[in-house]
Amino acid sequence: MRASPDLPDRDRLRIAALVVTHNRQEKLRVTIARLLAEDLDHVLVFDNASTDGTGDYLESVDDPRFVVMRSPENLGGAGGFAHGLRQLVQHHDPDWIVVMDDDGRPFPGTMARFRALDLGGWDALGAAVLTPSGQVCEMNRPYRNPFWRLPEFLRTLVGGGRGGFYIDDRTYDAGSDPVEIDMSSFVGLFLSRACFARAGYPDERLFIYGDDQLYTLEMRRKGLRIGFLPELRFEHDTGAVHTGGHMVLRPLWKVYYIHRNTLLAYRVAAGPWFWPLLPLLALKWHRRARHYGPDAARYRRIMRRAFRDGLRRRLGLSHAEIVALAERRD
Repeated sequence: MRASPDLPDRDRLRIAALVVTHNRQEKLRVTIARLLAEDLDHVLVFDNASTDGTGDYLESVDDPRFVVMRSPENLGGAGGFAHGLRQLVQHHDPDWIVVMDDDGRPFPGTMARFRALDLGGWDALGAAVLTPSGQVCEMNRPYRNPFWRLPEFLRTLVGGGRGGFYIDDRTYDAGSDPVEIDMSSFVGLFLSRACFARAGYPDERLFIYGDDQLYTLEMRRKGLRIGFLPELRFEHDTGAVHTGGHMVLRPLWKVYYIHRNTLLAYRVAAGPWFWPLLPLLALKWHRRARHYGPDAARYRRIMRRAFRDGLRRRLGLSHAEIVALAERRD
């Protein structure tokens, strides 16, 4: 991408950052310090009913760019992003908004690099998200939908697996050109004003997991262009637990959300291929139970309910009901 020439102040891009947090004050402090050191016009924190002193900390932040929204109940990441984005668009009207969780943050100088880009032709841009040790953060790896793109479909079909359609490690080189993608996570995703005008906002009923996948896939279905630009770099200090390469979710209520919402995303991504894929998904997810040890039976019960609700597109179960489902011992 070419660097833009110096612009008069009236044409200067207005960039806002949105952080969604819940009971992770220690990590949030690092993220806020990093953001306030960047060239940003607004930094909005959506506090999802934190009970760990986050509210007092947020009150102590003294910066005219800093805005806080507090929810009396935990709306999950999806709710936080949906409400926070609306607040920024309706009350501050920035040109671009970059989104992240409380444990995700830009590398120093990222916003200056973003301001120097020629953004023509792109409606959204995803950053390269790395772990604190500098490895690619797998949970934030973007992809090109193989059901929409023949090369990715063929690579996946001949045994490429995730590697057939997810962005490969070589594309993460800082000097690489931008690559068009179909899905990007809500850590280090820059969204232009056009995204909200044409694709609306994330579905807050999803609570956690898959809200970013569904939202970016919907953006693509509506003709918006999303790029992956590795010179924009973010750190994700995630605490996700992996066992033998498999993510094990705790507490168990998270099992419900990830399976229900992933099924909804598969339906959008796969189109007419969705129904032939269903038996394979059911078998794959059933086998994950072995990674849950003594909780295997509970995992299967939660997963089966999530599968049914996802198949029927049911999003009405409250978070309290999902927690109760996960805590029940048969």
